[in-house]
Parts: sequence; C-alpha cells; structure tokens
Amino acid sequence: MLLNETKVDPFTLEIVKDSLLATGDEMFIALAKTSMSPIIYEVLDYASGLTDAKGQLLTQGNGVTGFIGMLSFMVKQTLKKYGEKGELKPGDIIVINDPYGGGGSHLSDVGLVMPIFYEDELIAFSANKAHWTEVGGKDPGSFTNDSRDIFQEGLQFPSIKLFDGGQLNQGLVEIIQANVRFPDLSLGDMWAQVAALKTGERRVKEICDKYGKETVLAAIENQLDHGETISRQELKKLPKGTFTAEGFVETDGIGNGPFPIQVKVTITDEEFICDFRGSSPQVPGPVNCSFTGLASAVRTIFLAITNPDQNVNDGVFRPLKIIVDEGSIMSAERPAPTSNYFETMLGCTDLIWKSLAPHIPHRLAAAHLLSVCSVTLSGSHQDTNEPFLIVEPSVGGWGGADGQDGASGQFCVLDGETYNVPVEVAETRYGVMLDEYSLRIDGAGAGEYIGGKGVIRSYRAMSDDQEATITYGRNQYRLWGTGGGLDGSVNEFYIHKANGELDGPYGVYPRYKLQKNDVLKLMTATGGGYGDPLKRPAEQVAKDVKNEYFTVEEAKTLFGVEVDPTTFAYQELEARK
Repeated sequence: MLLNETKVDPFTLEIVKDSLLATGDEMFIALAKTSMSPIIYEVLDYASGLTDAKGQLLTQGNGVTGFIGMLSFMVKQTLKKYGEKGELKPGDIIVINDPYGGGGSHLSDVGLVMPIFYEDELIAFSANKAHWTEVGGKDPGSFTNDSRDIFQEGLQFPSIKLFDGGQLNQGLVEIIQANVRFPDLSLGDMWAQVAALKTGERRVKEICDKYGKETVLAAIENQLDHGETISRQELKKLPKGTFTAEGFVETDGIGNGPFPIQVKVTITDEEFICDFRGSSPQVPGPVNCSFTGLASAVRTIFLAITNPDQNVNDGVFRPLKIIVDEGSIMSAERPAPTSNYFETMLGCTDLIWKSLAPHIPHRLAAAHLLSVCSVTLSGSHQDTNEPFLIVEPSVGGWGGADGQDGASGQFCVLDGETYNVPVEVAETRYGVMLDEYSLRIDGAGAGEYIGGKGVIRSYRAMSDDQEATITYGRNQYRLWGTGGGLDGSVNEFYIHKANGELDGPYGVYPRYKLQKNDVLKLMTATGGGYGDPLKRPAEQVAKDVKNEYFTVEEAKTLFGVEVDPTTFAYQELEARK
C-alpha cells in the first residue's frame, strides 16, 4: 500500500503526533539528567528531537532556540554522506560538529545522529546537539574570541561514525580524550547524548509496535503538512509588502569592524522572503556564521512573528525563503573561524525584528540585549588547586512592548529557555565568589512601556592567574527603542583590581589575566523603550522611582513627573499636558 493511500482516522493521527512530541521531551530530559557539565544540566545549552527518514524535523525539545532547525541540517548531511551509499544500519551513531553544513554553529556544539529502523526500513532519526565544555583548541573552553581560522577552535567531527552497527569506535574516543582539557566532562556529555538518542529510538519503535509502521508514517506526513497549514494561515494575517533594515556586527574580535549587514523582508500571502544580499563578506575573526546558522536564526524570528505557540517541525518553515551571498559573514565558508557565530546570528535576527517591529507591535517588542554575552573563566580552585572552567551566557534586558514593560534579566532570543549557573554552584565548583548579582539601574529604555533591566554579575577571583575570555556584543550601539520609546543601553564589563585600579569598559577581550581578589564586573544592557515616555501613567512612574528603576531627576526629565523621594507622592508637569 502506498503511503498516500493509507487512511487513518484523525484521532489516531493526533495521538501518534503527541506520542512523538512526548518522545522529544523525554529525550531532552534524559540528556539533562545524565550529563556531566553545568553548561548542559544547569544552563540547558542543548537541543534534542526527531526527524523523519528524509531529515525533516518532527519535534525538537530544546533550551536554545537558536538551534531550531540545526538538527535537520545534521541529519541531512549524514544522509548525504552515508545514506546515498546505503551505509546506514541499526546501531549506527554519527558525531558531527561541522559549522559549515552539519549543524551550522561552532565546534563546541557537538551533534549526535542515530538512524531508527523498523522492520528493516529507515523510518526516522533521533538527534541531539549539546555544547561540550571542551573540544580542544587554543583556549580553555574552546570557543575563543580571537581565533584566525577554524583549526584554532578545536576538534572537528565531519560526520563520522562513533558507533558502527552498535560497535564503539574506541579510537575516536581516545582521540577526544587526548585532545580536550576536561575529558571526563566532554566524554560524560557524549555518553549522555548517546543515552538520549537510544531513548528516542526505543520510544519510536514502541509507537510503531502499538500503531503500526504505516500509521506512524502517515502521522509524520500529516504532522508536517499541518505545520505548513498553520504557518500559511498566520502568514495571511501579516502586513504585506517589503520592509528593510540595516545594522552592524560591531567587531570580529581581532580589531576589525564594524561590518555592515542588511535585510529586505518581503511578505506575500504565500511566502516570507528574507534577502540578506549586500551584507559584509566573511571576516578574519570568529564572528562568522554559516548558512545553517543563519537559517536557524531566521526560523526563530519567523516563528515569533507567525505563531510562537506552534509546535516546531519543518512543515512550519515551508513558506520561508532565505537569500544570501555566498562567502558572506552570515554564510561563511571553510576555513573561516566561527567560535562567536552567535553574535552575527543575533544581528541577522535583529534586522528582521527591527524591520517589522513598527508594523506588528503585538508580536515584536523594542530591542533586547542582542548578545549571548558569553563568559569563559578558567583557573585553579583555591581549596583543591584543581582546574576549573566556567562557560555560560549572561542575562539582560528585553525591550518594552505594546501593552507591557520589557522583561528584566532574561537571556537573548537565541538562547531561549536557558539558565545561569546558580551562585551556589559557581562558588562551590569554581575558584570564584559572587560579590554581586543585581539588576542594573542605568536610566535607559524610558517609554510608555519601559525596557527591562540588564544585570550586574561580579566574579571575584579567589586564586591567582585566572583567565577571562568575554564576548559582550552590542557594546557600541545602544539598543533601539520603538514607537517613540527611548534607546536602551549597551553591554560592557569592567575589572576592579585588588590594588584599587579600574580597567574598562570593554566589550570583547581574550584571556584577561585576573589575580586573587580582582573582580570581574559584568554589566548587560537595558532594553529599548516602547511608546512616548510622557504617556507612561504618572502613578506608575512614582512606583518606578520607589522601586529604584529611575531616579527622581529621571522621572522629571524623561517622564515629566515630579516625585517626592520620601513619600513618593507625585504630580504631573506641564510637559505632559
């Protein structure tokens, strides 16, 4: 019986679809529960899910929204290498971190792919992608911010078999062990990924046992078609026309920049076209992003614009079209360095966001922190003298929106549902103390709806000769407001040295030497404001002053409200009338 002749009642199709979604969720939890690194089990810097036999994404459970779609690129590269020759078999697991095609991020994000066979037929893949604490390279933590080519950034896995028919490639494991600084963490995370893949395989086979292979395949096809239908319905609700925006990637980390980037978004009833042609060519430093990374960035904002509640699968993105120059900063080619690819990804997301925010304010707020604000801090623990390594993103402010203030202390859009390493974990496992973790109050982002606050997170070195590699993008250009709202602030950091000297501010710095009692003060941006500040209710302005979001003087000059600092009584000034 041909697949399109299979007739399955809609209730069964829905049950099978939900079973596949539940499988993706279980895979996600299994990886977190068995991983060894805080960047995975605390921060949730990973993604997992299922694709069909062609590599089309079916379900993705992930903390990192910037990984949307990357699993399917991994599977398609695996199919290109092994599938055409019939070299995939039960028990295979392929490891891949190729930034230029198979996953599209940086070498630190290591993907595993497992074909799922049922009755000797390839019916699906389980896949995941996780940020390993270490993949080697010239700097601790691997994703450095001043590399000159991909070879300085760590081990490359060009879609090779970790397991061949269930047989472990022990030589590959030993190569990993010999080339990373924290082999127990990296290999521990690898085995956690394997466990999650096998969980997915087991559940898919159980679903096939219960409902039959043909029913499952019919449900997969229906799931993809349903995703497309929902997207096309939402597309018809969007304003039609062509919308443009320009921006910059501020620096490549080695002294060059800023680099111009641009987009032309064309929306019709049938297509959502993003044309990035004319943007900067690829650059010497590691902010280059590959096409697969660009595609994931565009998918993220497309989902936010059309239907953020929609379950993610490749059918959702069928109306989406991306055009870009080959060899550009957002479609880089080997051997361009890509460690900090995420800064360009965010720049591309921001272009689409900025071009459409005035036209769909119910979906898009003013600018948010627009950087991963990554921190890599290494050294020796003061009590044990054992080496430690902090690898984490930072939270900041989101922009004000139509009807609500911006959220404070949240990760950037491409980080999604991720988390900080908790203070208690950081102080226990690493050679640091947290002197401060607070909201940053800088008077920026005023509007009818104010921008959310960035944060201040201060690490005190508890031992000598620590090294901090910091990438705080969006350090030169303030976050844009919209609808009359004022701009937010920038991301930056300072070093308060033990001898009393103050160094900074900086945005990007490789391997800053910290001695005992030096304090690394990280400060993320306040989001842009939405709407005229003079329209913010005077009562709310008084509450803002009471909450110390704005000073008495800022309330007067920005909002036209005079507030008594002792009683918080207020009166409107002439400017508001």
